[in-house]
Amino acid sequence: DLKSEMNKTRKLPLKKDTRASDSSQEDAIDQWARRRKQFRDSKKCSSTGGSSINSTITEGSINSEDARSVDLGLYSENEDRGFYTENFHSASWVFRGDDVSPDNSPRCLSKRPRPVAIRERTVKIAKGTGNYPWGFRIQFSKPILVTEVDTNSAAEEAGLQVGDILIAVNGTDVTSMPHSEAANLARKGPDILTMIVGSDISRYPNTPKPTCRGYLHKRTQSAILKGWRKRWFVLKHNGYLHYYKHKKDEGKCRPLEVTKLEGAEIGVDTSLGKPFVFKCIPQAGNRIFYFCATSNQEMKRWLEAMDKAVHPIHQNHVWVDVTLHNTTLPPLAIKNPECLGLLHQLDRSKDVWIQHYCILKDGCLYFYATLRSTPAQGGLYLQGYIVSEQSLGSKRSVIELKPPSEEFKTFYLCAENVNENKRWITALKASINKWLPLHQAIQDFMNRPLEETRM
Repeated sequence: DLKSEMNKTRKLPLKKDTRASDSSQEDAIDQWARRRKQFRDSKKCSSTGGSSINSTITEGSINSEDARSVDLGLYSENEDRGFYTENFHSASWVFRGDDVSPDNSPRCLSKRPRPVAIRERTVKIAKGTGNYPWGFRIQFSKPILVTEVDTNSAAEEAGLQVGDILIAVNGTDVTSMPHSEAANLARKGPDILTMIVGSDISRYPNTPKPTCRGYLHKRTQSAILKGWRKRWFVLKHNGYLHYYKHKKDEGKCRPLEVTKLEGAEIGVDTSLGKPFVFKCIPQAGNRIFYFCATSNQEMKRWLEAMDKAVHPIHQNHVWVDVTLHNTTLPPLAIKNPECLGLLHQLDRSKDVWIQHYCILKDGCLYFYATLRSTPAQGGLYLQGYIVSEQSLGSKRSVIELKPPSEEFKTFYLCAENVNENKRWITALKASINKWLPLHQAIQDFMNRPLEETRM
């Protein structure tokens, strides 16, 4: 239920921005930088911090299998005011913009200078052992890009991300330095490798958040029934563990229980005298969950996925920052929209159509209550969605937004008439086409000779 979930989502205390000046490109870039700084400052002051849903569900409010959690629906899959982002976080995406000609390299990996919003941060990586003591790969020159980060490596622990641009290594600027010199600079430095890296919407792919699915036996501690029950567990991309009675219930029924894993204690348990048992002690509440897997390999799979959810790296993709900034603007202040106008969105639980004023920009569809509303109520991240025209009930022409996997939500929209629907369908397809899966973008760019170094 898009509308009701948008209304539930708490407002982020962001500052409203005035419209950007069009006097010159330089002024626009400077103003954008100031806005980003205001956003970061206000975000630091926010009581919700990095996750606005941390206090939505606690173990104190859900303490038995018979209890029913609230329907998280739209906003449980993300932490951004009413935005459905789950498919975006389930895979790595990079932005190529309008650069879709096969004769050109994807803009996400190209070296052409262009005005972008760079976010810089410092990464310190402790040197390990072996041939690749830091655990990452860099490629290309001017800029030098991080194209691989080893799992469970020092680089991953330090927060280095695929798509990061090397700006400085051990205090020396490497933006204009040949690849080999930058690699030697890193190797000859101290055991703590200090790098300043940058990211922007075009070169910074998002790293998928942890996810895991499967049957586990859960120990029941009810006063009436005790023992082990087989349940279908789903670890979501937002670090919340859901479970259902059967696999078929996922996406159709509310979960029996929802548990936040961040900050929890997890580990193998031998106290019950049963093999492949592990436990989870959430940070909130005083419950201990006991799970039993079917094999040692299955237990390790769950423990690895849960560990990533317990110790998440709180770092937004740049595109999340951009869309959050845009939500603070009036609809017509979003620069160069690809399509705008009234759309009706189907509320499938009530079988009614809810009207929104919509703005489409770079694969994101923003929803406003009216043309004069500020801020946006929320919207959809459309990366990977397939757009088509369908018939639905009494409506002969409806826009269907279908995800690449059944685990995600399908959305239905309808404009004022058939011609408007076709206009929106054309714009939606072009906007979604601006994003590429990371593996495809890198593969497309591998045709030229590469400079690369494993660190």
